[in-house]
Amino acid sequence: MQSKNPRRKTSNRIAAKSLNKAALIKLKPLSGTVRLVTTTDHDAAVQNDLNGAATGPATAVTNIAVIGLGYVGLPLALQFARSGTRVVGIDIDPSKTHALNRGRSYIKHVGSAEVKQQVIAGAFSASTDFSEIRNVDAVLICVPTPLNKNREPDISYILTTGRAIAPYLKRGIVVVLESTTYPGTTDEDLRAVLEEGSGLRAGTDFHLAFSPEREDPGNESNRVADIPKVIGGLTPACLEKAKAVYQKAIKRLVPVSSCRAAESTKLLENIFRAVNIALVNELKIVYGAMGIDVWEVIDAAKTKPFGFMPFYPGPGLGGHCIPIDPFYLTWKSREYGQNTKFIELAGEVNTAMPNYVVSRVVEALNDRKKPLNGSRVLLLGLAYKSEVDDMRESPTFVLMDLLTNAGAKVEYHDPYIPVIKPTREHSHRTGMKSVSWDRKTISGFDAVLISTAHKAVSYSNLAKWAPLIVDTRNAMATIPCRPRQIWKA
Repeated sequence: MQSKNPRRKTSNRIAAKSLNKAALIKLKPLSGTVRLVTTTDHDAAVQNDLNGAATGPATAVTNIAVIGLGYVGLPLALQFARSGTRVVGIDIDPSKTHALNRGRSYIKHVGSAEVKQQVIAGAFSASTDFSEIRNVDAVLICVPTPLNKNREPDISYILTTGRAIAPYLKRGIVVVLESTTYPGTTDEDLRAVLEEGSGLRAGTDFHLAFSPEREDPGNESNRVADIPKVIGGLTPACLEKAKAVYQKAIKRLVPVSSCRAAESTKLLENIFRAVNIALVNELKIVYGAMGIDVWEVIDAAKTKPFGFMPFYPGPGLGGHCIPIDPFYLTWKSREYGQNTKFIELAGEVNTAMPNYVVSRVVEALNDRKKPLNGSRVLLLGLAYKSEVDDMRESPTFVLMDLLTNAGAKVEYHDPYIPVIKPTREHSHRTGMKSVSWDRKTISGFDAVLISTAHKAVSYSNLAKWAPLIVDTRNAMATIPCRPRQIWKA
């Protein structure tokens, strides 16, 4: 079937060019003979060449570069630094590199003391200069992979990074992509820009692999070193070289057959979560109409010691994974004439949650004989999940806009986000500040909408101060409240 995807056409043309547009390729003599193979046999031939090369002395990995010092890249870089590897972190934001080189962290769950310790030890430094790649043995790419305004994959950050590092690649270097993406990104799209910009060939001159990030911000029990690392290489030799890199910092490695298998693994993990969250979100509405509390049902169901895993409803999906990653596969699957019905249905259910929550705010205010138009509504929690300062894709932004468009006067409180920094999707909220947490301030709102349940918030005080509370996180379940004060959404 002919693909209608222009990116794939481009990748195919580049791949054809790299094979000299020949139907047959003449390889080096093997056991005194010359073997002719078709282009479809090319990858297997490269693997054989590299397997032979891999039997030579192993190159020690002593210096690495981590590109993208955000919620994934910075913890990864520090883990390698703690493990005895010299790390240079590269980011295009000079304010980040400036802060890190002075031992200051800008991420809540990454302590400044930890950064400072590695900087002083000489194990970690940060830079905006991509020429640092000349001095490293491996490059780990941890850059954003958002959706564009048409809800299609945007891998421009990956490709831009590839073009930036390509001129500085050297023979034998290992390049690993960690950013979540669709199958084929590593061995088609990234490979093409790296080969074009470096004049080197992936699998022959340098090693290429994919290893999906599994960062869980705010979860103190999950340390980078303890989370198993899935790795897929372009060739068997690429896989071995990538394993040699990660084994310095990660306790358990999970090798898979290819880059595409590794890319697909990450997508499955997040699709699994998106579909199951959609299920409980839908059940929340269904059971609510029956007068049944879905939270009570989930708590009872999770006592089953087999065949059940609890997922919890909420006001919508947030973060860098679940709202975005499943649609990378939806988009890619169309090239192969396949539909992802479960993914798309889950997306519809989860995307509709903010509208349902607003409808519950309207019901709660109507119970007090107040209209939404003109009412003061406080959004409690701006981060996409509890105990983090990460507001990427947070459903609170959607709730803010829906409520504002309906005429409500909206403010927010988040103990970890005192002011809203610039974002790609919600630039009109830039500079908005978190309100104070005190009786006078909170009691001045007609309703408080709990969108993220941070442990740092006193919900007993909230019950005392707020006249009306709409709870999307079951945060008030054990808090004594007044009759008809709490509305679940």
